Amino acid sequence: MSPFAADFLETNRRLLAILAIIVSLATWGVDLAQWVYQCPYCRVQRSAIGVIGVILLLPCYHHWILRMIGSAVGALGLVVAANQNFSHIARMQRGKFEWGDQWFIHPWLLSGFALFILTALLMMLWSRPQGTATVSQGDV
Repeated sequence: MSPFAADFLETNRRLLAILAIIVSLATWGVDLAQWVYQCPYCRVQRSAIGVIGVILLLPCYHHWILRMIGSAVGALGLVVAANQNFSHIARMQRGKFEWGDQWFIHPWLLSGFALFILTALLMMLWSRPQGTATVSQGDV
């Protein structure tokens, strides 16, 4: 199946949820091993990615309470990621932005990746479960 297909996220929900949990655990491991700066923004983002990943693995992930919990956690993660990303854009505007030697782990890039990951996870959380039919006004 093409990654550009309309139902790609829903079709690969379990695989992508496991990948999100692995990303969350790996980044927590790097943080707890003190290999990177212990950033509170990053901790919120990686926690949100992991929590939504766990919710998406549950068979009843589409239940309203799990969607509400996942949405609240995801919204928090999105707001934190956006704030972190825009703080670096403000530094660019002031001329104080530096990539550093390890540009590939720059917080500006990582918070941007977190925005995309969290958005995809929330899209999966709110997508229609496979095998469910839509109900139109004429069917009621």
